[in-house]
Amino acid sequence: MKISVKVPATTANLGPGFDCLGMALPIYNTITIEETVLPGTGIEINVIADTQEADELSLEHIPLDENSIVYKAVELLYNSIGQTPSELKITIHSQIPITRGLGSSASVIVGGLLAANELLGHPADEAALLSIATEVEGHPDNVTPAIIGGLVLASQEDDGSVLYRKLDWPDEWQITVCIPDYELATDIARSVLPKEVPMHDAIFNAQRLAMFVQAVNTKDTELMKAALHDKLHQPYRMKLVPGLEKIMENLKHEENVLGCVLSGAGPSILIISHKNGVDKIHSIVKETWADLNVKAEVKTLPIEKNGAQIIKQDN
Repeated sequence: MKISVKVPATTANLGPGFDCLGMALPIYNTITIEETVLPGTGIEINVIADTQEADELSLEHIPLDENSIVYKAVELLYNSIGQTPSELKITIHSQIPITRGLGSSASVIVGGLLAANELLGHPADEAALLSIATEVEGHPDNVTPAIIGGLVLASQEDDGSVLYRKLDWPDEWQITVCIPDYELATDIARSVLPKEVPMHDAIFNAQRLAMFVQAVNTKDTELMKAALHDKLHQPYRMKLVPGLEKIMENLKHEENVLGCVLSGAGPSILIISHKNGVDKIHSIVKETWADLNVKAEVKTLPIEKNGAQIIKQDN
């Protein structure tokens, strides 16, 4: 049997929601798991990317053996029902940019888990899948919207379970994703964060996260402009993303722009705006980065309301 799962990209944090806010976006990885019939072949992992550059990055960042995160996720699921994965062929069709803060690792984890769960006859429910995915990823902000879709507020509880709620993103607010042509590994982006933060910074983010939820629920533009600020991660990561500070400055006076935030750990940037004025946003971002000899892909996307989808089953 062969199972394919289509998994959306995700953007996490969204300013104040460090490690707890995430949103699914309509860029996709497809993960296929196939049971092979030849005994002793073990685990085979292949990566197929849309471009040669992306393929090289995929091969560099995705181990093609038992050390791969997709295999670790599959193995945990098998172990949870007292089994060990044997002869499996895993193929990752990669369209989500690698090491850009768009949830590429979460998509691979989720796709592998859902495909394996289908192969095994659905032994794991949603709660179990979320728990395993979060165990592998380390935090729930990317894997939860990858499974659930939409905008999600999520927390990993002490027992390993994931508590989440979906929020209804206002249709009139646009998401513009700006993807530079350079990488930023998540472990590097994490390494610059302090182990402790001042109390006033923690209070600031608690206030902003509360504002964010209320602004989304009430479609309050002015509240959202205040909510998208952060003091827990973006100030420390600013130096790792050339041009970010200048882009924020250049967008500050655009009345249609609600805010500009890092996508996950970066270096991609997320701009939230009204529907009018999107062309101006694109030109500001591209011109600012061009001055630093940075090429970028800038695209305005709807939120992906659906999570991972099983798209093919062969018996």
